[in-house]
Amino acid sequence: MASRIKAISAYRPKIDLESRVGMKDLVKFIARSTGLNESGVMQVLLELRDSVVFFASSGHPVYIEGLGTYTPTLSLNGKIDLSYRPDVDLRRASTPNSTGDRAQGEHRQEQRRAGRYVERRSSRDDPVFLELLPRAMLS
Repeated sequence: MASRIKAISAYRPKIDLESRVGMKDLVKFIARSTGLNESGVMQVLLELRDSVVFFASSGHPVYIEGLGTYTPTLSLNGKIDLSYRPDVDLRRASTPNSTGDRAQGEHRQEQRRAGRYVERRSSRDDPVFLELLPRAMLS
């Protein structure tokens, strides 16, 4: 069994990660692509972080469309932590070989923005599963 694990570890596909993008680089990138100044972008990002912490510490999962869900969790020893689940569209867009999935995700985003589709949780017991329903089906 141990040799199988070693073989899988040695021969499995791996990602060659580049250097990590820090807050400064992220702020510059967003400022350049939006036309906002860097201090405004930094303020919004810090406020977003503080808002996630505030709502999660109050027991609310926080869903940010296109990014994912931050959910407060409690370990067996009583430590409060925060788990992150990436948005489906973010996961699909970050997969290099999924051009069809990426196009489908972009189409779905356009449909949401146009108000033709809404996201609705299919079950209160399953907070991760989201389905897209035509607005006409909700009435």
